[in-house]
Amino acid sequence: MDYIVKLAFVLLIFIYTWFFQVQNQEWDIERALLKDANNMAVHDAVQEMNEIERSKGRLIIDPVKAHQTFQNTLELNLGLENDLSPKTGSRLHDSVKIVSFVVLDESSGITFPYLYEDQQYGITKYIQGPCVIAVIESKHPVLISRAKSQEPIRVPAIQEYKFNK
Repeated sequence: MDYIVKLAFVLLIFIYTWFFQVQNQEWDIERALLKDANNMAVHDAVQEMNEIERSKGRLIIDPVKAHQTFQNTLELNLGLENDLSPKTGSRLHDSVKIVSFVVLDESSGITFPYLYEDQQYGITKYIQGPCVIAVIESKHPVLISRAKSQEPIRVPAIQEYKFNK
């Protein structure tokens, strides 16, 4: 009987460790998907220039168009609905939130290079030209419920224009 109890205990530890590793792998996969999609979305968003200002030699990003393009690119690359919840068959399990979307350009009243700092999301970067900065997040995948809840998967991305010198 003692052998059976020990074997059951070892089996439970093995199963718990196995699920923990699967959960960590799922976190890695989801984070990579979110990072790639966020990079593509800020790349598309930064291209939404105000053409009238551009003809005058100023690079001004249209913030409304940029945000809409950003969200559309996220939806297409992650398989999301308009409310950023996952479609059936999407690799994601929970909805995605756009927690920060910042457009920095000449209309912002800043000069480049500019040191951008966001303490809340831990972003510090010298910006060389007009840019879009976005942070998205999704819930941490859960296979094993614990007393302590996991932090969400939070992914920043920056895309900027660099002026030729």
